[in-house]
Amino acid sequence: MECDSQTEITKADLANLEQGLQNANDNIHSLRQKVDDLSLNEDSFKNDNDKVHYYTGLPSYATLMVVFNFVAPHIPASHNNVLSKFQEMLLVLMRLRLSAALQDLAYRFSISVSTASRILERWIPIMDLRLSHLIIWPEREELRKTMPLSFRQSFGNKVAVIIDCFEVFVDRPSTLSARAMTWSNYKHHNTVKFLIGITPQGVISFISNAWGGRCSDKHITENCAFLRNLLPGDLVLADRGFDIADSVGYYCAKLAIPAFTRGKSQLSALDVEETRKIANVRIHVERVIGLVRRKHHILQSTLPIETLIVKEGQSYAPIDMIARVCCALTNLSPSVVPFD
Repeated sequence: MECDSQTEITKADLANLEQGLQNANDNIHSLRQKVDDLSLNEDSFKNDNDKVHYYTGLPSYATLMVVFNFVAPHIPASHNNVLSKFQEMLLVLMRLRLSAALQDLAYRFSISVSTASRILERWIPIMDLRLSHLIIWPEREELRKTMPLSFRQSFGNKVAVIIDCFEVFVDRPSTLSARAMTWSNYKHHNTVKFLIGITPQGVISFISNAWGGRCSDKHITENCAFLRNLLPGDLVLADRGFDIADSVGYYCAKLAIPAFTRGKSQLSALDVEETRKIANVRIHVERVIGLVRRKHHILQSTLPIETLIVKEGQSYAPIDMIARVCCALTNLSPSVVPFD
């Protein structure tokens, strides 16, 4: 009897041990899944487009991998790499998207601040080189075939581009001349200014290099190679500050801006109607600028002076490359302009 009783207890204990082991394995699996979800690696982004959008601004994992496969092969390999290439690109995109501080990125990826800085310095120029081709001035026929209804009704199929400028804050320079060149009376801060152009379809087709915030919209437009893209018969839409009708006319194109009210008691009915037409479609360039800045918070932050300095062996300052990469990535998202 004692032997039978001992056998029954052993079987019960064994069953409890097996159940406990199964529970432990389930807990381990669950914890590993949570660790993977919290980790910033390729597997954690699969099948999670919301996570991709939050950290990178891109619309989907598929789009993220297209960018990665297009850029990563051109990044020089190093035996000192602590992170995978995917993690390195993710670090760069998080810097642009979230304006995350280098120390923050260092903590998130368990690396040093200097390593995070080197990753950015290595990736940004290559991303600029590879992705800047997404910012293209389309052929006239392509523009006309896909002209949105709101533009066709007001301007036919002549609109080639809508332009505007936007500014990015920078730290106060140490030299008086640099302070004067970057001071923006409009923003009451030291800034750099970019000229941006979008197609009627809402795609960014032009982005200039950075200019000092003191420069006028007219000066930037006439000196940043934008006008060379115009063809005879093109129509350029802009705000009142773009007094560039003569410069645009040099290329046999036309400029449409809202009517000036200075010196007039009121606008004529024709001026009111033309101004309304321009305002209704020119709002799209402001929406695109807002989209670029919302997707890339680095353009809403105050950038250090070092980003304005062209480094040895490079043709552009970091701020120029950052702006182009942000605009190129924005072009991979759905347009804010309705076709109909």
